[in-house]
Amino acid sequence: MTSQLLFGECVAVLEEAKDFIRIKCLYDDYEGWCQRSQLVEVDEHFYNNNHKLLTAEPISVVEINGKPMMLPPGCFIGCFVDGVLQIGSYTVTFSQQPFGFSDSSDEVDMYEIMHPYLNTAYLWGGKSIYGIDCSGFAQQVFKMMDIKLPRDAYQQAEVGEVVGFLQEAQSGDLAFFDNEDGRITHVGILLNNENIIHSAGKVRIDKIDNAGIINTDTGERTHKLRLIKRYK
Repeated sequence: MTSQLLFGECVAVLEEAKDFIRIKCLYDDYEGWCQRSQLVEVDEHFYNNNHKLLTAEPISVVEINGKPMMLPPGCFIGCFVDGVLQIGSYTVTFSQQPFGFSDSSDEVDMYEIMHPYLNTAYLWGGKSIYGIDCSGFAQQVFKMMDIKLPRDAYQQAEVGEVVGFLQEAQSGDLAFFDNEDGRITHVGILLNNENIIHSAGKVRIDKIDNAGIINTDTGERTHKLRLIKRYK
């Protein structure tokens, strides 16, 4: 698995086989293969309007053709009208209050967004509270703040403004870490210039200094700091 699509995300079809379709996620241009049965064809109106509302609760319960389904935070539900979202032959009813960017992303509490992800197991390619990787965690949190990030850590490190020193870091800055070959392989969200939340084994809060991350449980140094970026 390279990445995940969450409910409501739109894709472009690149290539078709019998049971699988090669697609490009229109949110971050990430490409991969998806089972045909996981996708439903939608019109241009749906695509143009599905980026305006998100599920906000840790678990949002919807009904699809009368049967319950649980959605994680960060799912697009932009064409939902009076509690109903129509996707092809699927009628989705939604009773909880969605989150809209018109509420002003400046007022969004980043800690409230991140809290449901704590202790979520690490999953390569994951993007939800059922399993998430380091860059997926950063991307999903920033999505809820209406800031679009690329999918992978090294791609995220290519955008934003450089913060010169850890001591100058602010809550919400991203810290990037490299391997022995100098390749950026990990990312986390700084809570301040001493603490970081990131997905490593699970979503956890650890200490950070100028050299990198220190595991709060073991005292072991786990990741070497490369650079810090700011996106707002």
